[in-house]
Amino acid sequence: MKEIKAYIHNRRIADVIRALKESGHCNANPDTGCRNLTVTPVQSPLKAADAGEQHYSIELAEAVVNESKLELICDDDQVDELVDIIEHAARTGQADAGWIYVSGIVAAIPIRGNHG
Repeated sequence: MKEIKAYIHNRRIADVIRALKESGHCNANPDTGCRNLTVTPVQSPLKAADAGEQHYSIELAEAVVNESKLELICDDDQVDELVDIIEHAARTGQADAGWIYVSGIVAAIPIRGNHG
């Protein structure tokens, strides 16, 4: 199993999620396809391509850009296709529109709802 993390411009995240769902790999079946698809808002202290994207964060005491961090778990044989879907849907036309990271999962243990 692999974990894919992608840091994506906020204006592209909806298109990325839609492309993942339309691919058929990310669906409601927890036994196949990508699992645990989550999106978290994040702040990046990187220089924005457009000055309108950057603002000052009181908490971090510096200029930041709001982005979305997408995370999902998938089978090894799905990584290339899912990364390709994310990469194409996340494109902004800028030279640097974000990053995609792939990591290996050592173990995956379900949390069961029933008591022993």
